[in-house]
Amino acid sequence: MPDWKDTLNLPRTDFSMKANLPTTEPETLARWESEDLYGQIRARRKGAPVFVLHDGPPYANGEIHMGTALNKILKDIVVKSRSMAGFDAPYVPGWDCHGLPIELNVEKDLGPAAKQKSIGDFRRACREYAERFIDIQRQGFKRLGVTGDWNDPYLTMNFKYQAAIVRALGRFVERGLVYKGKKPVYWCLRDRTALAEAEVEYDAHTSPSIYVEFPLSPHDNGTLASRVPALAGKRVSTLIWTTTPWTIPANLGVAFHPEFDYSAFDVDGTAVIMADALAESVAAKTGKALGAKIASFKGEVLDRVVFTHPLYERDSLGMLAVLQHRPP
Repeated sequence: MPDWKDTLNLPRTDFSMKANLPTTEPETLARWESEDLYGQIRARRKGAPVFVLHDGPPYANGEIHMGTALNKILKDIVVKSRSMAGFDAPYVPGWDCHGLPIELNVEKDLGPAAKQKSIGDFRRACREYAERFIDIQRQGFKRLGVTGDWNDPYLTMNFKYQAAIVRALGRFVERGLVYKGKKPVYWCLRDRTALAEAEVEYDAHTSPSIYVEFPLSPHDNGTLASRVPALAGKRVSTLIWTTTPWTIPANLGVAFHPEFDYSAFDVDGTAVIMADALAESVAAKTGKALGAKIASFKGEVLDRVVFTHPLYERDSLGMLAVLQHRPP
């Protein structure tokens, strides 16, 4: 009985029937490196139309995982396919060496000692941590068969890279494109740093609310007294309510509705200004008894009246604010 395989016209190959990857893969990668396969591809494609994939870098904050592996493999497919299509497609890998992912891991490694380190020592510890995982991730990506200029990657902690950023900022300043201003940002109390919106996770939460007194400023120069004579010579303040107490340090003004009724009530010897419609509820929630009503007026009277910031020696300006109702 003949062997059925002898009746088939099969191609002859020197490939082993077994892949034996634990041995074959490291040997193949070592051969590619010894032959400088990436350099040979660059030389063969020299002068061809250029295709550049700008690599969004991973954080140098641990071993590679499924996410970083998938990211690099997909990019490698794109670069290699463009090279095979006749393009000069260099690939310069890189790493993001700054930010919370690295800082948090360094804090975890150092433990309580992290709080005792100076800023400079902590930054040096972060640099050493990043350097260690750059090498670890580089070997991991090479094991995946990703080819590129692994000997000269771009690193955000490279001093030349940082100097280039400073020079670019200098050019912006020279052209008058940089200004100093105030902007609300998400802030992490634990890590003492600003957060991007993508880093904020929302959960059901009841925020604390506070009532804050803004005393009348000496810089008001009698503006309020001239408009409301009954308040002349008295200690005056206005009361605000907020569910975002953390914004108070940045406060620059107090808003009043021009058409709402406001009154100044005697509270422990101070004429405290608040909206008439809210006076009873404020008294109930604060536990402060409201004394005699000293004066009543519309909110428009408080426009440009100057109050003092409750925490700092600076002014908070009274201003008019009206809700704009858009037609349906």
